[in-house]
Amino acid sequence: MHALKKHRPLRRVTLAAASTVTGFVLLLSLKPHTPPTVAQASSSAGHSPSRSRAPSGTPSPGSTKGTGAKTVTGDTVQTRWGPVQVRVTLKNGKITDVTAVSFPTDNPRDQEINGYAIPQLRREALAAQSARIDSVSGASYTSDGYKRSLQSALDSADL
Repeated sequence: MHALKKHRPLRRVTLAAASTVTGFVLLLSLKPHTPPTVAQASSSAGHSPSRSRAPSGTPSPGSTKGTGAKTVTGDTVQTRWGPVQVRVTLKNGKITDVTAVSFPTDNPRDQEINGYAIPQLRREALAAQSARIDSVSGASYTSDGYKRSLQSALDSADL
C-alpha cells in the first residue's frame, strides 16, 4: 500500500471542513433586504399622486358635495415591506376611481411587483365596487394592505 493513500481520509475531512467554513462566511456576508421606505405612487403604476394628502379616513380637500362626488383616503396599512394607502373617489355611492397613495417602491423588486399589482388591484376594485377583491399572485402583502386601506376608506365614506 502506498504511503500517501493513508492520508486521504484526513485530506477529505480537511477539505470538507474548509469548504463548510467558507460557505458559512459567504452566507453571512450577504446583505439582508433593506428596510422599505414610503414612496408616492408613480406614473409607472398608472396614476399620478394627488398633491394634497388628507389625513387617513377623511375626505380630501378636493371633495365636492354639489356633484355628489367625494374623495376619501383610507388608513395607512403597515405591511411587511412597507406602508400601503389608498384614496377612493365616489360619485352617487359608486366607486369611480381608486388611487394608491403610497406603496413600497424601495428596491427594484418592490417596483416590479407593485408595478403590475397596483393597476390590477385598481381594476378589481372598480369592477367589484367594494373591497372584496382577489389578491394578486406574488403581491400578497401589497394586496392585503390595499384591500384593508380600501375598506377603511369605504367605511369612512359610509359605504
